[in-house]
Amino acid sequence: MKRSLLFLAMFFLGIMASAQAPEILSPDHAMLRIDVKDRYLLLPVQESEDNSNVKVIVSGEQKQAFNIRLAATKVDYFVPLDISRFGSGSLVLDFVLRKAGRTAEDVRKMVCWWEIRQDDRFDTSNRERFRPAYHHTPEYGWMNDPNGMFFKDGVYHLYYQWNPYGSQWENMTWGHSASQDLVHWKAMPAAIEPDALGTIFSGSCVVDVANTSGMGRGAVAALFTSAGRSQTQSLAFSTDDGTTFTKFASNPVITGDIRDFRDPKVFWNEDARIWNLIPAAGQEMRIYSSADLKSWKYESSFGKGYGEHSSVWECPDLFKLPVRGTGKQMWMLVCNTSGAPAGGSGTQYFIGSFDGHEFTTTQKETLWMDYGKDHYATVTFDNAPQGRRIALAWMSNWQYAGVVPTTQFRSANSLPRDLDIFEHEGRYFCGVTPSMELLALRGDRIRKPSGTCEIVVDLKKSASIVLSNSKGEKVVMEYDPLNATFSVDRTLSGDTSFHKDFPARTIAPVRGAIRQLRIFVDRCSIEVFDSEGRMAITNLVFPSEPYDNLVVKGCKATIYSVNH
Repeated sequence: MKRSLLFLAMFFLGIMASAQAPEILSPDHAMLRIDVKDRYLLLPVQESEDNSNVKVIVSGEQKQAFNIRLAATKVDYFVPLDISRFGSGSLVLDFVLRKAGRTAEDVRKMVCWWEIRQDDRFDTSNRERFRPAYHHTPEYGWMNDPNGMFFKDGVYHLYYQWNPYGSQWENMTWGHSASQDLVHWKAMPAAIEPDALGTIFSGSCVVDVANTSGMGRGAVAALFTSAGRSQTQSLAFSTDDGTTFTKFASNPVITGDIRDFRDPKVFWNEDARIWNLIPAAGQEMRIYSSADLKSWKYESSFGKGYGEHSSVWECPDLFKLPVRGTGKQMWMLVCNTSGAPAGGSGTQYFIGSFDGHEFTTTQKETLWMDYGKDHYATVTFDNAPQGRRIALAWMSNWQYAGVVPTTQFRSANSLPRDLDIFEHEGRYFCGVTPSMELLALRGDRIRKPSGTCEIVVDLKKSASIVLSNSKGEKVVMEYDPLNATFSVDRTLSGDTSFHKDFPARTIAPVRGAIRQLRIFVDRCSIEVFDSEGRMAITNLVFPSEPYDNLVVKGCKATIYSVNH
């Protein structure tokens, strides 16, 4: 026993000796000197703390700055700071601690100083039981809007709003993942990082096939929001297929006269033979044109008198889609905003025409692409093969995204969906069909559902589908053909305690009889599609154990395992 205590004492003394004590300059200011020995400095996070600002200083020059919730009394998890990029010498971390009421002695006692350590690796092994198996997630940290998605040379590239220094929204950076099949994603290095113009908010990428920008055929151009004191639009180019970007020397390329001015979506308009760009501006979308991606001309605005206006508009997209059963095409404008039917965030859309200068629509009702609680910031891939229009969404809701019960990471993307337009009773609607790549995941038929499965339901009349577990937790789905609705009730789905708006029954309108459903279950989510693409409803769930029981009435269900 004495030997064990002696060993523990020597161990902790070793940690104390190896750690360099902070210099406490005031109750809100400290410095820490680091001799760079390994690749990473592992920083301890406590999510209940306020943000501190950290500056990395090398030879008197600031190299990086970010915010982090430094651990004061306990460590929830660690995040890595790559210090190898600053050379092999020494550096200074300058901390501004933003918590009122602390004394200098309180700061000296913060556990972070004794927990900060160097290491050559950062362990990203999954430690979350709610991490999806076949949806895209970041390896660690916070994620929201998908950004800059494009396809090139057989690879889909997905960028995303990312916080590398914690699992709460902060330090917006473009994270990056790549995939050959839209399902299995490889984590790539961060693509675009904050600079003097601000953090890096949402935006888009295009493949400049014809070299209109002068950066080379096939160069990738990224248009994104620089979020500083004002929100402006900036440009960067990549000549290595989107792995690294060089920011345009004359940024910003577009400025505005409104506070909420962001999320530029750029695309090549083949009809008009110009580039078009659409940022969100308050509660409208502005339209710009360009010949070279660098100089932009304002054309028009869309939004006044149309759609949902309970909050700012965000994350626009504009593209042409085929109309089922006809040889014609129509334009669709996507607008993400709050005020969705299920409450909080959602994706509305408008169908109309566009001539490169102005978007017009005769649509009067507000239409939503998905009627669940957890489908937001939907945008589509540029340059997708076979003319496909493939969409991804952020699978969460701003009402509770920061408090869902995960910590290693927060948020996933929806499954990929192919979009088109269909007509019903003389009106046009967005068709949403699970992308064909998901069929490759379908495994053997199984007797009982599991935490990762696909359920195919054939029905002819009103039906109910109940997923449950031994804890009495359940998700109840109901098809009501008389009222032309489909609903998903997650009020008793598991842990709903973290936010009052999470328990919910979500209801989708059904346009035409449903003959078959495809239900995708993936640990913390349930996505339901009409197999003909006329209804989609996406919801998060957090059961204490997987749903392993299925009861259906008025229909027949086949359960498949998922190969992931």
